[in-house]
Amino acid sequence: MTDESHTDDALRESDRAVDARVLAGRYRVGELIGRGGMASVYRGYDQTLGRDVAIKILKRDLAGDTGFRTRFRLEAQAASRMANQAIVRVFDAGEDVAADANGERPIPFIVMELVHGTLLKEIIARGPVPPADAVRYVDGILEALEYSHRAGVVHRDIKPGNVMVTDAGQVKVMDFGIARAVSDTSSTVAETTTILGTAAYFSPEQAKGEPVDARADVYSTGIVLYELLTGRPPFRGDSPVAVAYQHVSEKPGTPSEVNESSPKAFDPVVLRALAKDPYQRFPDAASFRTALDAASDGKAPSKRELGALTSELYGANPRQAAETARSLRQLSTDNSTPRTQSGPPVAWIWAGVALLAVLVASVLFWVVSIPRPSGVPDTARIVPDVSGMTYERAVEDLESEDLVADQEGEPSDTVEEGVVIRTEPASGESVTPDSEVTVIVSEGVETIEVPQLEGLKEQDARTAIDEADLVLGSITPVNDASLESGMVMSAQVDGDDVSEGDEVAKGSTVNLTVASGRVTITDTQGFTLDAATQQLENQGLTVDVEEDDGCRASDPRTVSQQVQVGDVPVHSTVTLRVCAGDGSGD
Repeated sequence: MTDESHTDDALRESDRAVDARVLAGRYRVGELIGRGGMASVYRGYDQTLGRDVAIKILKRDLAGDTGFRTRFRLEAQAASRMANQAIVRVFDAGEDVAADANGERPIPFIVMELVHGTLLKEIIARGPVPPADAVRYVDGILEALEYSHRAGVVHRDIKPGNVMVTDAGQVKVMDFGIARAVSDTSSTVAETTTILGTAAYFSPEQAKGEPVDARADVYSTGIVLYELLTGRPPFRGDSPVAVAYQHVSEKPGTPSEVNESSPKAFDPVVLRALAKDPYQRFPDAASFRTALDAASDGKAPSKRELGALTSELYGANPRQAAETARSLRQLSTDNSTPRTQSGPPVAWIWAGVALLAVLVASVLFWVVSIPRPSGVPDTARIVPDVSGMTYERAVEDLESEDLVADQEGEPSDTVEEGVVIRTEPASGESVTPDSEVTVIVSEGVETIEVPQLEGLKEQDARTAIDEADLVLGSITPVNDASLESGMVMSAQVDGDDVSEGDEVAKGSTVNLTVASGRVTITDTQGFTLDAATQQLENQGLTVDVEEDDGCRASDPRTVSQQVQVGDVPVHSTVTLRVCAGDGSGD
C-alpha cells in the first residue's frame, strides 16, 4: 500500500471518529460533505436552535498547535460579527476533545451557515464562463470584500474553492478570518501554501512574506476574474515557489490573448487588479466593482492605451526580472543536484539576492512617484456597515467600535419596517471614538388616509385624490337607477374596496366606480300592465300607457309592446301599449 493510501485511510478513520458526535453538547455532526486542505466539512444540526448548519472541523495537525487554536478562535469570533448576504455566516466557534490511543486530543470547530450550491472552482473546471456570469460572480465576491474590509477583516485567501454559488445564483464567500489565523502561524511561503492549498491566487506581497492589507484581496479577486474569463490562472508552475515568483516579477498575458472570446474591455480591469505594486491596484473593492461594471458596457481599449497601461503597471522592460524568476523556478524544481545541507541551496540564496535587487530597482520609481493615501489615525474608528440589520444588532456593532447609536425613523417602500436603511455618517467613514452615529431605521411604507370619495361627483373625487397624494387610476361607469351621472359609487386600491379613513400606501392608485346616469330595462311584452308598471317604477322610471283596442288578449290589459328597451337615462318615461280590446278590430 502506498503512503498516499495510508494517508487516505487515516483521513477516513478520522472522519468516522468525528461522525455521529455531538460537539460542545449542542452540535450534532452528520455526514461528510466536503474536505479541504485544512479542514473537513460536515452537515450538522444545532440542537439548541433547531436548525441545519455546516460544521468545519480542523485537521489534526492544525488542531495540535496551541498557538493556532488560539488565533483560530479569535479570528472566527471576529468573522461571526459579519452579516452580509454575500458572506457565509459564522455562527459559533469552539473546541471539543476526543479520546484516542494517545489520550485526549482537541477538536477545534466552527459552525457556519449551511449553503446549498456549487463551488466556484467546480464551475471554472468546466471551462471559461460567459462574461456576464464572470462579472456576476466577481461582483458577488467584491460585495463580500467591500463589507469585510469596512469591518477591518482581510480575507487573505480569496480563491474559487472559497466561493459558493447557491442554487438561486447568489454568490457567498467562505472562510473569513480562518486564512488570517493560518497565515499568522506560518512563517514561510512553503508552509503557508501547504496550509492554504495553492499559491495560484497569492498577491506578490504574500509571496514575499510581507504584511498585507485589503489590496491583497483585490489582487486575488483579479486572479479569479482572469480564470473565469480564460479557464486558467495567469501564472502556472511546477511548484508553489515557482508560481509565487511569477506573481512577484512576471507580467500576465491579457485574458483576450488567452481566450479570444473574452471581451477586450475587461483586459485593463484585470491588469489593474493584478498590478505588482499594491498602490497601483484598485484602492478598494468598491472601485474594482465600479470599473468592472463600466467594462461590461464599455468599449475595448486601443493597443496604444493597453500598451501604456502595461508599461505603467509592469515597467517598460521586465525581461530581466522575468529571467531571474525563471532561474529561480528552475532551481526550485531541479532535483538533480545532490543536497548537502538541510537548508535551501546556496544558489537559491544568491538568486534570491539577485531577485531582490531587480525588484528594488523596478519598484523604486513606483515608490517615489505614486502618491500614497493618508493613513487613518490609530484613535479613529471606522463606521461599520449595519444596513440590513435590526436596530438592536446595529447598536451592538456600533458600541463594539466605541460609537454611540441614535435612532431616527424614515418611511421606506423598499426596506422592511424595523430594518436599518443607512447611517449618518455613512459606513466606511472615519470618526473619533464616542462619536454619535445616527441609525436610520425603516418605518415601512408611508401610508395615507383615504379621503371621502363615495357620494362625490367625479370631478370632486379627482381633486380629493390628488390632494391626498394618491393617483387616479381607471374610472368604470356602472348603471344605477338611483344615482345621477358621474356620482362615485365606490373606490378600489389593489383590487380591494376602500372607504373613507382606510390606510393605504402613499402614491397608491385609486380606481373609481361611478354612476353612468343610465339604467338598463328589459322587454316587458306579455306582462300584465300592473306587473310591467311595478318593475319599471322600481327602476325609477315613469310609465305612460297607451291602449290598443284592436289587440285581443287572453288576460285583459296585457302589454303588447314596450317602446324603449335597453339602456335609457335614469328617470326616463317608458311607453307601454296594452291589449284592451276584444279583437273586433282584427
